[in-house]
Amino acid sequence: MHIQDTQWTSASAVAPAGVSGGANGRSAGDNSRSTPLRVDAQRNLEHVLRAAREVFGELGYGAPMEDVARRARVGVGTVYRRFPSKDVLVRRIAEEETSRLTDQARTALGQEDEPWSALSRFLRTSVASGAGRLLPPQVLRVGVEERAGLVPDEARVPEQRSGAPELRLVEQRSALLDETLPADDAGAAALLEVVGRLVDRAREAGELRPDVTVSDVLLVIATAAPSLPDAAQQAAASTRLLDILLEGLRSRPV
Repeated sequence: MHIQDTQWTSASAVAPAGVSGGANGRSAGDNSRSTPLRVDAQRNLEHVLRAAREVFGELGYGAPMEDVARRARVGVGTVYRRFPSKDVLVRRIAEEETSRLTDQARTALGQEDEPWSALSRFLRTSVASGAGRLLPPQVLRVGVEERAGLVPDEARVPEQRSGAPELRLVEQRSALLDETLPADDAGAAALLEVVGRLVDRAREAGELRPDVTVSDVLLVIATAAPSLPDAAQQAAASTRLLDILLEGLRSRPV
């Protein structure tokens, strides 16, 4: 897994010289979602997005736009016409993958009655989709800040404070998200909230280790989705690694 930080600018970033904005001042990146495209332009956009997912998944968000263009078999100018900066493309991919993970978590919550089954299903589905390799850096940074003690004690969820009740309160989770995520990252906040519900249920049922946090679960998703050249080897490695990690998450009778 190669997740690298990047400048997370707004999708309305100013286009470089030679790339004009759309109507009402929208950038080319915005128009990729709102303006109907010709068949060939739509095909190129799909190729670029697919190539970006593959390249960023394999090399991290630090990979150059030229690699994306080469994988999509288009000129780099074609990529920049749709996405006026690399940051706009990175944000598009990260938002889509974060939304996919959130949907998978909600599906597990809604269709699995047993708390451990719901958490396990979410992890297996997410790892199989490969979305963990494309998690935005700020989602995993929550875990780094928690471990490093950078989040104020009063903003931590109950299970992270000694002597506090195990039941997590919605207000305290919101405080943690406010401390660690930019205000415009609603998608990342939604992912953390719904995964938090999966974690809460499994912990309250006594099936999840009490020290496991939401960031631990997301780290499992990110690390259990290796990028290997052979699809069969990748699937086998992911399944084996996830089995081991799931066993590590489960609580054990004292």
